[in-house]
Amino acid sequence: MKGPLVLGIETSCDETSAALLRDEEELLAHLILSQDVHQVYGGVVPELAARAHLRVLDDVVDRVCAQAGVKLADVDAVAVTAGPGLIGALLVGVSWAKAVTFALDRPLVGVHHMEAHLFGPVLENGEAVPPFVALLVSGGHTLLLHAERWGEYRILGQTRDDAAGEAFDKVAKLLGLPYPGGPAVERLARDGDPSRHPLPRPMLKGGGRASDPEYFDFSFSGLKTAVAGRAEELRADGTLEAERAHLAAAFQEAVVDVLVAKTRRAVEVTGCRRVLLGGGVSANGPLRQGMEEEMGAEGRVFRASPRLSLDNGAMVARAGAFRLRNGETSGLDLAADANLPFPGLVP
Repeated sequence: MKGPLVLGIETSCDETSAALLRDEEELLAHLILSQDVHQVYGGVVPELAARAHLRVLDDVVDRVCAQAGVKLADVDAVAVTAGPGLIGALLVGVSWAKAVTFALDRPLVGVHHMEAHLFGPVLENGEAVPPFVALLVSGGHTLLLHAERWGEYRILGQTRDDAAGEAFDKVAKLLGLPYPGGPAVERLARDGDPSRHPLPRPMLKGGGRASDPEYFDFSFSGLKTAVAGRAEELRADGTLEAERAHLAAAFQEAVVDVLVAKTRRAVEVTGCRRVLLGGGVSANGPLRQGMEEEMGAEGRVFRASPRLSLDNGAMVARAGAFRLRNGETSGLDLAADANLPFPGLVP
């Protein structure tokens, strides 16, 4: 007896994605359509993102169904990102999913975007299951949490201002690099010497105990400001172009150092040496390498491939399948919520 066929829909930012997942394990088809219109502006323009989702979502779903050799009517449930994210973009996906589930009389499952990122690695590695310490790093969020089991999470720390991915995008713009900034900064940094431009490691010195507010939290706005100040100095003396790679390398190393150090603290406090990386920034090579070196032979680091690290419908389908198995479905009153609270929080 085959398990349920779940259609996952992701439209929280600037990727329109759909996937078909059978029985929580078999990914039958998956498509991600990234929007290139935002490159002109150096960042996501919310209204343009929503309009782009509206134009292409039907076609993306049709192509996924064709790849899997199924019809939309064959789907047993639809999982959709309900938040957090850009409200206009979220509304497109949620409205589409509500209409389809109403028409087909199928269950609807609203999914939290960041919880979905936790499920990305398990699609490729069946051992990527709780317990683990998770570092979720994306354009809009930086979260450190402890999961003893699926659906029960304890948030240890989060960003107080800019997310890590947002900082990458802003620094890329300062250095004249294209959007999205993360991959561009990483490419440029390969030719740079990070020691040429010493930069701060925010919130690493403060908070000497786990009970201190700063012990697990992140802050990247000061680092971004430090890069901006150094870039202005280099521009003034006409050396910015020659120093761009070195400044990019210094910035990237500072971010990685902070992310790895905070995760190490979480491992020490929880006693859990299993670390899961999720979110778009987890595709960063130095971050993955740094985390694996930090954990060493006695630890485990789980991470998805770059494709499943980005916002994608496969992780939404997997998170939705978990909720569906637990009997947790949504009604047609499901609302898109740009600030949707993380589900399943425990003290």
